Amino acid sequence: MKLQANGLQIEVDVQGPAGGEPVLLIMGLGMQLVAWPEELVAELVARGFRVIRFDNRDIGLSQGHDHLGMPRMVGAMLRYTLRLPVPSPYTLRDMADDAAGVLTALGIPAAHVCGASMGGMIAQQMALRHPQQVKSLTLIMTTSGARHLPQPSLRVRQALLARPRSTAVADVVAHMEGLVHTIGSPGYRPEPARLRERLEASVRRAYRPAGTARQLLAIVADGDRTPLLRQIRHPTRVIHGADDPLVPPAAGQHLASLIPGATLDLVPGMGHDLPLPLLPRIADGIATAAGRA
Repeated sequence: MKLQANGLQIEVDVQGPAGGEPVLLIMGLGMQLVAWPEELVAELVARGFRVIRFDNRDIGLSQGHDHLGMPRMVGAMLRYTLRLPVPSPYTLRDMADDAAGVLTALGIPAAHVCGASMGGMIAQQMALRHPQQVKSLTLIMTTSGARHLPQPSLRVRQALLARPRSTAVADVVAHMEGLVHTIGSPGYRPEPARLRERLEASVRRAYRPAGTARQLLAIVADGDRTPLLRQIRHPTRVIHGADDPLVPPAAGQHLASLIPGATLDLVPGMGHDLPLPLLPRIADGIATAAGRA
């Protein structure tokens, strides 16, 4: 369903009991709400939660920003390298306001907030900008943005910035399969047919590479949140793959050290994805943070 949130049309999916504790799931760079596996939603619903997923702005079925044009990423990365301000069409703070707006539109005063990758960065900003709307935080495979942290290898960066041969569904799916195998969990390789089916369904639902580029620019522009994160007082669970090639595990350790009272679950064999066998563990992490609220 479409909701008006923060002045935008945002696509939202809600599952679970109307009286359940609300959990807001915020997905990462270029990923749609369907990237949160239905199996994870079912795990949370079984624990009594009301689960809210949504497409971030510029992605999926939510309102786009194509009028802002395709970002010039080379110039943006050069400015970042030179430690100059990076202009962006919108910011992660704007996207945090979108997430808060989804709760407002649903009439929910506050929720347990879980973000993955870029979604975890948005969740950090939401906790800082809208603390009264956040009950607890679960931050999965994400980072504070500190510059001293280990960075992905050149091979991983090239895979992230590569483009499919064409916009044909088969080519886009093949490209995404390659990316999953590059950054995904070495200890939990997905079943190929299931992965291909999920990716094809996602591409057919929406494919918006320009939106992904604008979101990437928002990440770069947000910079280092380290000075702000000690202000967070919400119960926080950090879940991070010990074998994450895109956001190395030092980022999760650093993040947990910054947020007062945060606990860390460093998962062996997990990379930068949400493997099916680990979904109960992730649901437990969300429930653990919620239980401390």
